[in-house]
Amino acid sequence: MVKFKNNQHTRAGHNMQRLAGVERLFFLTDLTRVADPVAVCKILPRETCVILRDYDHPDRTAWARALRRVTRSKNQKLLIAGDIKLARRVGADGVHLPEYQLQRNLKPDGFTIVTAACHDRRALMKASKIGVDFALVSPVFPTQSHVGARHLGLSGLKKLQRMSCVPVVALGGLNEKNVASLKGSGLAGVAAIDGLSHRLA
Repeated sequence: MVKFKNNQHTRAGHNMQRLAGVERLFFLTDLTRVADPVAVCKILPRETCVILRDYDHPDRTAWARALRRVTRSKNQKLLIAGDIKLARRVGADGVHLPEYQLQRNLKPDGFTIVTAACHDRRALMKASKIGVDFALVSPVFPTQSHVGARHLGLSGLKKLQRMSCVPVVALGGLNEKNVASLKGSGLAGVAAIDGLSHRLA
């Protein structure tokens, strides 16, 4: 479990964007891997999109409100994964749709930003049909979120990107050592959990 120590998240965030040559940075919460996401948010770059996952949190509403406070103070965007009602209740900027929610074929209204998780062509086509703002395509590289799962690699990512009608954000196993390989690919952004905190003890 990663614990917050200093301002290395800020440098990691800016470096990830610079090395990948993208405008958007996404940070996904995972309390089993990053112990204090609030502290991380406080020093991530402005305009970072923070996606609250932690689906099994015992008080997800309170957790969402805590993240809403810090993201608002830092001029960041807060998205709630998988719960449109909670997103509206806490005044989040948007929602992140897991693949199963793409079955609705309807883009939630009233939000600044809507993203979708896409792991294959079928999900990407559904996300494109709905008209989400960004598709988070994963896993690009081997990742702790899905240990042992098949990953897309650069060729697989580019293949899905070519068929996408919405901007693509790369997710899965990204860090400062491999993110530069994405530069020039036309991606809208990069997303990470460990990639923004791997240098912390």
